[in-house]
Amino acid sequence: MNMKRCKLIIALLLTASVGFAQEAELNEPQLVLPKVSYLDSLKTTFVNHNTSTCIDERWLAELTNDELFETMVTDVSETNIDSTVTFDLSTDLLKERLVALDAKTPFHVEYTPALENVIKAFLKKRKTSLERLMAISEYYFPMFEEHLAKYDVPLEIKYLAIVESALNPKARSRVGATGLWQFMYPTGKQFNLEVNSYVDERYDPIKATEAACQYLSSLYDIFGDWSLVLASYNAGPGNVSKAIRRSGGSQNYWNIRHNLPRETANYVPAFLATMYIFEYKNDHNFQPNKTNITYFETDTIAVKKEITFQQISDLMDIPVEQIEFLNPIYKLNRIPYIADKPHFLRLPKNKLGMFLSNEDKVYAYVDHLNAKKENIQTTAIASAPTSNLIYHKIRRGESIGVIADKYHTSVANLKRWNGLRSNTIQAGKTLKIYASGYSGGSSSRNTSNSGVYTVRSGDSLYTIAKKFPGVSADDLKKWNGISGNSIRPGMKLKTNG
Repeated sequence: MNMKRCKLIIALLLTASVGFAQEAELNEPQLVLPKVSYLDSLKTTFVNHNTSTCIDERWLAELTNDELFETMVTDVSETNIDSTVTFDLSTDLLKERLVALDAKTPFHVEYTPALENVIKAFLKKRKTSLERLMAISEYYFPMFEEHLAKYDVPLEIKYLAIVESALNPKARSRVGATGLWQFMYPTGKQFNLEVNSYVDERYDPIKATEAACQYLSSLYDIFGDWSLVLASYNAGPGNVSKAIRRSGGSQNYWNIRHNLPRETANYVPAFLATMYIFEYKNDHNFQPNKTNITYFETDTIAVKKEITFQQISDLMDIPVEQIEFLNPIYKLNRIPYIADKPHFLRLPKNKLGMFLSNEDKVYAYVDHLNAKKENIQTTAIASAPTSNLIYHKIRRGESIGVIADKYHTSVANLKRWNGLRSNTIQAGKTLKIYASGYSGGSSSRNTSNSGVYTVRSGDSLYTIAKKFPGVSADDLKKWNGISGNSIRPGMKLKTNG
């Protein structure tokens, strides 16, 4: 075969192979890439973007568990502490340990049969729940100790939050005491804890701890004895003063105990028993789990625009439930923006760093969503009959965001319809609202006539309950067989009994 013929064959083979390749390419199904959303596109530009977990899901469930709070309330209010309890702990050894405990605390710790009964009852019946509380305490106690030291309040007062709320920041008693330190509304207001339609600062761990330190210091100035301070924190200083008078002027807690309300009579022994068990946990073979995050591993930033928990969740890759836990003061899963009253977002430090590094993009996304919402609603209003124009008289404590939610519209719309230049509104004034989507109820959009509500992303039991007059989160849990606080989008909830 000569060289010329060889070259011709090679050329023909190459041409054929190219043709076959082109034909195969034409016959293969084409790969269609999914359209990238604005959110995903934005997040690809984030600085220091990471998706590390923040609070383990199981640990979060433990931090917000209602069962421990309910058990503690029962123990304090119903236990007969004068009834003898049998447990393998000798009275002599207990007396020895209480003397040692008394020597290192400003509390007057002395042996009494009643205190022995409470300690033994806790050791006998509550070992598992106390181990759980020991684990949760690792999350809160460092923060408590910092603030207690600032006000020169004994560090042992940290155990009071266990007796008060079982370290549940969302705890609420049957009489309305709220948060880690169980503030009633008037006492909270007395110590500058704000409560309005948007926020309840009694749920804020740091602000409530500051208030508790101030309140406890003021009670010590009155009584000069920390056991009497605890009694007055529970029953009120007036009731303690009456008990002192009825006991012939004695200022020893154990001497006035029989003249105090039953719950308060059990309260200080429960506190001292908790202190003893925490201080001697190793001697009693307690083995609590270790926390994977502490309160100091979170931090705050003042928001520059109104932003919802769902928007933060989408941008920062953090579950709404974690944002709710870290920001319990916001009632509507929405952080308001008020120019002269900053509101703060708390996040794990790694997520907060990402928020700070991409702050402009975060608010650009919020603006993008508001613009979409506004365009849709503007179109609806243009075709709506004039009868949809209604007037809303602003009530005390209402914010413009709460009113916007009530009528299913945006803050921007309310401002435009009423010529407002800021978010500031005044009680007693009237707002003009084109409420094309409003039917007069608390929230009809997601509720069928049969009294069933479909859970949406960002909902919590509390915010759903607020939509139905006379309904509480506890009602929803009872009617729907829910033991904790977890719900998920798509769930159907009965909204009446």
